[in-house]
Parts: sequence; structure tokens; C-alpha cells
Amino acid sequence: MSSQEKENSRQELLGLLGDLPPHDRPVSCDYVAVDDRPKFRIERLLLELNGIEPVPAYFMTPTVKQSKLPAILYNHAHGFEYHIGKEEIIQGRTFLQNPPYGEVLCSQGYAVLCIDHWGFGERQGRTEMEIFKTMLWEGKVMWGMMVYDSLRALDYLVSRPEVDGERVGTLGISMGSTMGWWISALDDRIKACVDLCCLTDFQALIATRGLDGHGIYYYVPRLLKHFTTTRINALIAPRPHLSLAGLYDPLTPVAGLDRINQDLQEIYRREGAPEAWRLIQSHTGHFETAAMRSEVLAFLKRWL
Repeated sequence: MSSQEKENSRQELLGLLGDLPPHDRPVSCDYVAVDDRPKFRIERLLLELNGIEPVPAYFMTPTVKQSKLPAILYNHAHGFEYHIGKEEIIQGRTFLQNPPYGEVLCSQGYAVLCIDHWGFGERQGRTEMEIFKTMLWEGKVMWGMMVYDSLRALDYLVSRPEVDGERVGTLGISMGSTMGWWISALDDRIKACVDLCCLTDFQALIATRGLDGHGIYYYVPRLLKHFTTTRINALIAPRPHLSLAGLYDPLTPVAGLDRINQDLQEIYRREGAPEAWRLIQSHTGHFETAAMRSEVLAFLKRWL
């Protein structure tokens, strides 16, 4: 796929995400507090990303800094635990290994940014269904607005003086996994993508009657008329992409994973980077194993 064909596909994909705020509106930040811990610093921020409501965020850096840090835009999970949101990078989750990713990534020399998405963390107060319905009336798509916030958070991340904008990756599990591959497809400033437990083939999810495993946020009107999961992920190639999935995870049916893997192997081969795509399937469910954690950190070290 040529660069122009990829750009055309990105614009087509963005066009399915409803009425979005302008992509060139300024991004700004208010500092709320700083928490210095022995191995890392947490900046508690309020970001102005969308012109509708401020977005709470954590920006974490190692205590001992290099001049320019590689950085991770971390995408929190859903799990119907709306109170957690960005706290995931500090407190972890039951389906993630310990220590939490914020601590681990800082210990390895990365800066980390994580925002609260619509309805999560400090953005609670309306239910997911209420947000979805209101946005639907307004011509917006909830997933589109979530993706928009992530892309504008990326704008903020690369503006930080501590960050090397040529070494930015993204990482997440479950909803955070889906966010990771969507924003990587839409923005080539992301140089490496890691998705855990949610590279879901849409047609396989329908065939296995798994649609109720996702919240309403996940569903984009008319998406299947234009895109498959493979076609979205093809927009990441030839940039490095690691996907990890459990063979017993109902959100990633195996037949769909096999189809995506076969397609992306061929796409990365044609793009001259066969080693940059890898799918690891484990005999487990919808959670991160110790072996997965090891693979994630090795992948980031290699490519960032």
C-alpha cells in the first residue's frame, strides 16, 4: 500500500468516527500536583484536548532522566470498572502482572502518559450508556471521541521537552489494546504498538456471539461496511507491532486471530519488514501472563 493510499484510508477511517473537534485546535495543560517517589515522578495534570471537558492525566518520568526519553502513551482498560481509568498505571489491575506498568516502564527509562477516557476515573458522573446516547444525538461517536482524545494526548506527549518524539510507542490491554492499534493506524508518530488481549476480528466476534463482551463504546456505525480489523491494522505496517492473545479469551476468537495473523504476515512481508509483526498466542484467557510481560518489555527495548 502506497503512502497516499494509507493516508486516504486514514481519512476514511476518521470519517466514520462522527463529528470530531478540529484536529488543529491548541492543546494546553494545567498542573495539579507533583508526587515524587523514590524511582519516579508523577505529574497530575488537567489537559485541554477537546474543547468540551478537561481530561485528567498522569505523566510519569524516571527519577534519573536521560536528556531525551523514549515514551509510552499508555491506554487504560475498561473491565466495567469505571473508577479506575488512569489509576491503572499506578495501581495495576487484576488481569495485569505486577508491578504496575507505570513503575516498570519508568524503571526501564521511559516517560509514560495516561489519560482518563470518557466516563472513567475523574471523568465519572455519567454512565457509558448516557454518554453514548448523548453523543449519538449530537452526531458524535463515543469511540471516535475517545480516539480523538488519545490522538490529542499524543500531541501533548511529543511536545514535552523530556520526550524523544522519534521514540514513542503505545501499549494497553483490553480496551487499551484496541485503542493502541486504532491510534497507531491513524498516526504514524507512534513508532511501536503493543496490544494485549484485544486484537479482535470483527466478523469472528459476530460468529461466536461475543458482541456483549464489549461495552457500547466499542461500536462504530457503518464500520463493517468499510473496514475489517486487518485493514485497520495494515495501516500500522511496516512499523513494529506486537500482539499478545489468549487462546481461551472469548474477546479474541482464535479463527479471527489466525485470519489477521495470516493477512498481516503477508502485508509486512510486502512492506519489507516481516520481523516487525508478531502475534503470540498463549494457553490462557483475558489477562497478561508473566511470559507476556517479558515479551512486551523485550519488544519495547528492541524497537524504541
